Amino acid sequence: MDMSAVERLLTPEGWTLLSRMPPYDEDASLQLATGLRERGVDPDLVAAVMTQSRLRTRARAKFGAFADEMLFTPEGLEQATRLPVAARHAQRYASAGARLVADLGCGIGSDAMAMAGLGLRVLGVEKDEVTAAVAAVNLRAFDATVRHGDALEVDLVAEGVDAVFADPARRTRAGTRVFDPRAYSPDLDTLLALRETVPALGLKVGPGIPYRALPSETHAQWVSVDGAVVEAGLWFGPLAPEGSGRSALVMRGDRADVLSVAGDADAAAARAPSGPLKGYLYEPDGAVIRAGLVARVAEELDGTLVDPSIAYVTTTAERSTPFATGYRVLDSFDFGLKRLRAYLRTRDVGRLTIKKRGTAVVPDQLRQQLHLKGSAEATIVLTRLAGKQSVLVVEPLAG
Repeated sequence: MDMSAVERLLTPEGWTLLSRMPPYDEDASLQLATGLRERGVDPDLVAAVMTQSRLRTRARAKFGAFADEMLFTPEGLEQATRLPVAARHAQRYASAGARLVADLGCGIGSDAMAMAGLGLRVLGVEKDEVTAAVAAVNLRAFDATVRHGDALEVDLVAEGVDAVFADPARRTRAGTRVFDPRAYSPDLDTLLALRETVPALGLKVGPGIPYRALPSETHAQWVSVDGAVVEAGLWFGPLAPEGSGRSALVMRGDRADVLSVAGDADAAAARAPSGPLKGYLYEPDGAVIRAGLVARVAEELDGTLVDPSIAYVTTTAERSTPFATGYRVLDSFDFGLKRLRAYLRTRDVGRLTIKKRGTAVVPDQLRQQLHLKGSAEATIVLTRLAGKQSVLVVEPLAG
């Protein structure tokens, strides 16, 4: 999307047309676009409206009903913070007593919206002209200013900024995801240096960031939403009341649970003991694994790992935890295609959920090789037991 498309959308005709669009449907989009052009609507406006309609439909997963009043760019939507997570970010700034937050690299304005929604003043700075224009539209109802420019050229002291949030770009121009913090734009070290000017600093980083890249004195938190790890955040000064360390924020529906460990954020993860398979199996949430807190979960569950290098915890009794998904173990045996196929056919299994960890087996390929035709449903876990590739037949625990 370019500036001309944004300008067309912001005309009375463009905004009215966009507001009247039905939920985007891929099959009906061509017919709808053709009908608009036949009625005399400018083809470029039709293209811009159809693009926004598609993006708004996708955006509802992150923004809910708010998406219907927003504009998006494809890249901005992909990197935008989900609204419930942005609300957690904003609460940190509000609790720290921030008055004016500089959102450096504000993207389409998702975090700025959440902060402004709590009554904070926000200065958003975005290097991409189109994205800055989109952010300005999205923040039109809030006490927020969006500036097109280089985030690092903002004089934080002169602006009266007392807290900073930064979400550096983590993709190349070709769209390839960047994992090395030194390749972020701006790079991590440059952003960390902002603490000398404004101690209240928050950074959104990729969830794959290695511990060795973290400053010792930060609170690093990995976040998952409905089972998917979506981000990691680094919090400093008054934005980290929990102190230095690492934590996992697990959000499911309206519930949010935090598991944390104090200490140096760059410390190696603690190791949990391993032992033989027992009657129950627990799969830690992805945020727990990323935060290096599997040993904490194993301790809370009074369990052991099924293998020293694999994040599956086994217990003798059923436990309750928001930080792992539990299963009852029904059976287990060494992995072999023929044996597994015969086992499932004997039990009339036709619908199979395949989970894996510590194995090179590709679930979709295995499912095709099994040629299942039964009416029953089953769940299997492919992993290692005592160093051997193994199959665990399990059933999910209620809740």
